[in-house]
Amino acid sequence: MSMEAINIKDKLSKFDKQWHPHRIAMVDDNQVYLAKLSGDFVWHKHDDEDELFQVIKGTLYMKFRDKTVTVEAGELIVVPKGVEHCPSTKDGEEVHVLLFEKASTKHTGEIKSDRTVDTYIEI
Repeated sequence: MSMEAINIKDKLSKFDKQWHPHRIAMVDDNQVYLAKLSGDFVWHKHDDEDELFQVIKGTLYMKFRDKTVTVEAGELIVVPKGVEHCPSTKDGEEVHVLLFEKASTKHTGEIKSDRTVDTYIEI
């Protein structure tokens, strides 16, 4: 483990692909990712893991089956294990997020889609 500061702006400049998280750190059995999002993701859930989203840039709309929560830059939201959710942005807006979750968390839960990532790139 490197005991150096991680420059988030620098790490975000290293990739452009949306909905493809890039790992920037490990904390015990948890991973820290950066991702760029635009549009709607897929409805999914993680049966055994909570998931934390911190918005760095833009506005994230976390859709749940019974409501939508707006998460602005500088705010975060924790999605509890077992809760179906769909991260979303306004059309055309790119949102940057930091994610924190257990290393065992599958990207789209048990759902397979063209956006599912099985192996994360470390930057």
